[in-house]
Amino acid sequence: MTRVRTLSSLSAILFLSILCCMNVSANSQKLIDTGEMLYNQNCVFCHQADAIGKTGFAPSLSNPELLAIASDKYLASTIRDGRIGTAMGPYAHLGKEKIIAIVAYLRSHETLPHRSAEVDMQRSAQGDARKGELWYHDICSTCHGPQGDGYLAGSSGTAIGKAGFLSKASDGFIRETIKYGRSNTRMLPFYGSAGLANLDEQEIEDIITYLRSLNK
Repeated sequence: MTRVRTLSSLSAILFLSILCCMNVSANSQKLIDTGEMLYNQNCVFCHQADAIGKTGFAPSLSNPELLAIASDKYLASTIRDGRIGTAMGPYAHLGKEKIIAIVAYLRSHETLPHRSAEVDMQRSAQGDARKGELWYHDICSTCHGPQGDGYLAGSSGTAIGKAGFLSKASDGFIRETIKYGRSNTRMLPFYGSAGLANLDEQEIEDIITYLRSLNK
């Protein structure tokens, strides 16, 4: 009898576990659907359908390389606070739950392994800002503007010299982006012989250090 009851208990637990998993899955899809609706109400006008972005106007938010290295905190806080000095206004009025739903919708576009925790734990950049400035103006300013002002400077790239970006992006996030770029965008890889500018590790450190000097 004891064995029968134990088996019955195990079966009940297994059944409840399956139901729980099904509910989580259903809730996740519901959250994504809510996020898509909110995205289409608030974000689509700049970031376009399916968050593919528009060069010189708004970045892609469904880019696989971005989603692979951007934490939920990075995405949510950017939506909440916006980016001062750019066309990206704050959306704090939506509230936490709606912002989380939008992030869930963006996450539904993921195709690469998510590794933001690993990336954000990378070391702080150790470089020479003076050398980084030279590299920045030779390589990066063409797209991101002379002072990193991005679109508002008439450039095709985002405002990577503004506090709204620099206060949220880790050095690892910036390092990975410079090294490996973002597919289907104008942000190409710049690291090594396969990169557009054949930058080495130290030169990338110098650029990051220079960008950090702009965050004042």
